[in-house]
Amino acid sequence: MGGAILSETVTEVLIPVASVVGIAYALLQWFLVSRVKLSPEQLPTSSNNSSKKNGLSEYLVEEEEGLSDHNVVSKCAEIQNAISEGATSFLFTEYRYVGIFMVAFAVLIFLFLGSVEGFSTKSRPCTYSKDKMCKPALANAIFSTVSFLLGAFTSVVSGFLGMKIATYANARTTLEARKGVGKAFIVAFRSGAVMGFLLAANGLLVLYIAINLFKIYYGDDWEGLFESITGYGLGGSSMALFGRVGGGIYTKAADVGADLVGKVERNIPEDDPRNPAVIADNVGDNVGDIAGMGSDLFGSYAESTCAALVVGSISSFGINHQFTPMCFPLLVSSGGIIVCLVTTLFATDFFEIKAVKEIEPALKKQLIISTVLMTAGVAIICWLALPPSFTIFNFGSQKTVKNWQLFFCVAVGLWSGLIIGFVTEFFTSNAYGPVQDVADACRTGAATNVIFGLALGYKSVIIPIFAIAVSIYVSFSLAAMYGIAMAALGMLSTIATGLAIDAYGPVSDNAGGIAEMAGMSHRIRERTDALDAAGNTTAAIGKGFAIGSAALVSLALFGAFVSRAGIALVDVLSPKVFIGLIVGAMLPYWFSAMTMKSVGSAALKMVEEVRRQFNTIPGLMEGLAKPDYANCVKISTDASIREMIPPGALVMLTPLIAGTFFGVQTLSGVLAGALVSGVQIAISASNTGGAWDNAKKYIEAGVTEHARSLGPKGSDPHKAAVIGDTIGDPLKDTSGPSLNILIKLMAVESLVFAPFFATHGGILFKI
Repeated sequence: MGGAILSETVTEVLIPVASVVGIAYALLQWFLVSRVKLSPEQLPTSSNNSSKKNGLSEYLVEEEEGLSDHNVVSKCAEIQNAISEGATSFLFTEYRYVGIFMVAFAVLIFLFLGSVEGFSTKSRPCTYSKDKMCKPALANAIFSTVSFLLGAFTSVVSGFLGMKIATYANARTTLEARKGVGKAFIVAFRSGAVMGFLLAANGLLVLYIAINLFKIYYGDDWEGLFESITGYGLGGSSMALFGRVGGGIYTKAADVGADLVGKVERNIPEDDPRNPAVIADNVGDNVGDIAGMGSDLFGSYAESTCAALVVGSISSFGINHQFTPMCFPLLVSSGGIIVCLVTTLFATDFFEIKAVKEIEPALKKQLIISTVLMTAGVAIICWLALPPSFTIFNFGSQKTVKNWQLFFCVAVGLWSGLIIGFVTEFFTSNAYGPVQDVADACRTGAATNVIFGLALGYKSVIIPIFAIAVSIYVSFSLAAMYGIAMAALGMLSTIATGLAIDAYGPVSDNAGGIAEMAGMSHRIRERTDALDAAGNTTAAIGKGFAIGSAALVSLALFGAFVSRAGIALVDVLSPKVFIGLIVGAMLPYWFSAMTMKSVGSAALKMVEEVRRQFNTIPGLMEGLAKPDYANCVKISTDASIREMIPPGALVMLTPLIAGTFFGVQTLSGVLAGALVSGVQIAISASNTGGAWDNAKKYIEAGVTEHARSLGPKGSDPHKAAVIGDTIGDPLKDTSGPSLNILIKLMAVESLVFAPFFATHGGILFKI
């Protein structure tokens, strides 16, 4: 069948080099962001170094917007510090609680997997090649536990670093907005790029190092080696679940409290410094949308890679010990880092944004350019890294596949991601009809706004589901479950660019809040609002990518689980499977109910606290007294830590209970039901919430004649839009994004525990 053109030595060099290049590029972007100074004494230098492209006119704009106002700079620095301290404090509190859970779960992994062979240290026949001997089950238990902790740690670091750069860049984006919208855009985008490249590069590098270290012990037992590596994906997604749910509850409790009392009852701007919940709201943007999203996409990346590696290890790549083809998923990710590096230059260096209307097209071009370049890159990688012909494991048999077929698997996932991104943009951007229709419905009150928003969310599911269906059919037909795993990885191959445009949104949102709190001019607030409106759309696109990739990742993991558990056929007419199917389809609703109610409970406490402060602090509404921001931050923190445990436990315990008591057939039904149901609800919830948010911003901005007829701020249509946005907040930032983690996490957990379930599962049916 031939070998790969790329030698093993070159492969061993290319992957870590690409990772190091990604990390170095992230650090360069961090340095460029840091050149915007937050200390007033540095401002003359900053002024002298202003862009020479616009000459005198640039200088006049700076003077007009008060560049030399030292009080404004000091105020921005003070607000940024408060946001950064709040976000750091919350994450450390969250990680302390989750850390305890992770250690307990790591012990559980060791005990369950070690008990498969009674903690024996003797070699055993391999699962798929009975004529060969593999390492003992105890070794699998130990190394799965280690890779689980490694994945959890990498996920924590990814989320934390993203949060730090976001809180570092928000005030700098505000200050650059005084020079023009283009300067502010570059700072916000570069800060997003730091997170994107650090996450992609760190995830790849840690996984590659783990594989090489594990290989020292496993030697030729690649089946055992890559089975133990699946714990890496489980660790990443476990942390992502708590990060998404905890961060989502935090941010939406503060947001809902700030909106309902501030905007609707007191008729003051969203980020008015008189609002006690305003700091908690800005902190929430970072812990939910930045740290949570970072951990989420890291989990997707780790799981899709692990799924491909597991299937590859029992295909000709693993059987014949072909290292370069075995590392094909890692080489695709390496190519993605380089492609995304080139792509970001189009936003920051090759073209300059000079007007508000150019912001959203510039972000959309990032998706198009990265997809086109990555398609060419994948073709080259397939030609260099894969033999012309090879076999892929396909439910008990080996399927012969050509290298060009694998190219189409990756490409179909890549382009499906782009389609999902653009459909999401169409349904959530206020530049198009659907969101404008939702805004128009506010004329007759909040009820019609809610009805139109729900209808939009349901309708927005159609095309993404067809795109996912086509991806599944094409990739499975060409290369079985390995093809589906590579389609998922194709969708995530441009993760650095996807995260850059996603993290850009919360940075811009914070920048607007800081401008409002620092008392900057209306013109600067208009610029930050324009950045934020585009950021809302890109955040929705990021969620679309995450949900689409989660569907493919879950299916690939499901296939690997079915193979590892020794299930010959999943028959939906079997009672054991059907009860699992119907319960699995119910789980996303149960999970959504828990997270929505958690936001509601936390928001209730926040609303009461904000009202109390307005009613009891003399001179607060007049701006003569300072609100108690710390108490609102404490309410959000306490509520999110307390409320994230039950939904997290539901997801983590369901596979263990189903597999142990009802067996692998029922668990396969649970996974299939949760996948099919969860994807639909996740897309609908995210897009409905995004549409309501941008409908509100459409009215507030008043750019078109139609928008002005619905405004201004404080009008009845605007208040109806605020109520819709308040309902949509937990949908788009808590329940919706968390559901994609639910379906991935249950699938990867089932795969990790598959040896135990296959040996000891189904206790109730054995009685």
